[in-house]
Amino acid sequence: MDFLTLLNWAPLLLALGKAALPHAAATIVASGQWFASVPPCRDFVFETASYFVCEVDPKRYSIELFWKDPDGKPYQSLHNLDNAQRAAGRTMLFATNAGMYHPDLRPVGLYVERGQEMAGVKTGSGSGNFSLQPNGIFYISRGKAAVRATRDFVRKRPSTEYATQSGPMLVIDGELHPKFQADSTSRKTRDGVGVRKDGVAVFAISNGTVTFHAFARLFRDALGCDNALFLDGSISSLLAPAINRNDDYWNLGPMIGVFRR
Repeated sequence: MDFLTLLNWAPLLLALGKAALPHAAATIVASGQWFASVPPCRDFVFETASYFVCEVDPKRYSIELFWKDPDGKPYQSLHNLDNAQRAAGRTMLFATNAGMYHPDLRPVGLYVERGQEMAGVKTGSGSGNFSLQPNGIFYISRGKAAVRATRDFVRKRPSTEYATQSGPMLVIDGELHPKFQADSTSRKTRDGVGVRKDGVAVFAISNGTVTFHAFARLFRDALGCDNALFLDGSISSLLAPAINRNDDYWNLGPMIGVFRR
C-alpha cells in the first residue's frame, strides 16, 4: 500500500479503531473483574492423594461465617449464599461448609457470627466425629485466624467475631490427634482448616477419599499447620465460581465465605 492510498484509507481506519475501543475496554474491565474474583486456591498432591487447598491471609482477605439469610432462613447451599452475596454487590472468592450441624441445620457446638453467639460451646461427651476428643474451634479474633482445642479456647475464651466448633482436631500443637491410626481403613472425602505460624488460614478438601491420619499429616507435614480442625466428611463441598469449582451439596448448615478486603 503506497502513501497516497494509506492517506485515503486513514479516515476509515480511524473510525474502525474508535469503534473497537469500547469493546477492547470492556474486555479489559471484564478480565480485571475475573482476576479479582479468582480465589487463593490451588490443586495440591500429597502422598499420592489429591487435594484442593486455599491459603487465606486475614490481612488481605475477609473470612466470614454464614448460617441464615436476613429473613432468618438457613442459606442451605453454597450457591444460595453466593447468589445472596452477588445481590448485595459482593464478590465471594470461595465458600465451604463450616462444621457440623443438626438435621434442622442448627450448628452443633459454638457458633459466632459478626460477634453474636448464636449457639453455645459444647464440652460434654457424645458419639461421632464431633465428640472424638479433643475437638476444637476455628475462630477469627481481632482480625486474626486461629484454631484451638475446645478446652484451650474455653480456658482463655478470647473475644471472637466469628467462630465455629467441630471435631475432631486434626493437629494439636504439632501433634496428630491421638486416636488416629496410620493403618485405618476408614476413607472418606474430608475437609478441614488449619492455621500456620504466620497467621495464614489454610482450607483443604480432598478430591478423593482419605483417612483421618493422612488428612492430618497433610496439614502438619505439607501445609505447615501446628493446629488444624476437621470440618466434615461426606458433605464436604467448596464453591469457587471464577475457576468453575461448583460443588452443590444441599441442606448445609453453617458456611464459610472468603472475600477480598
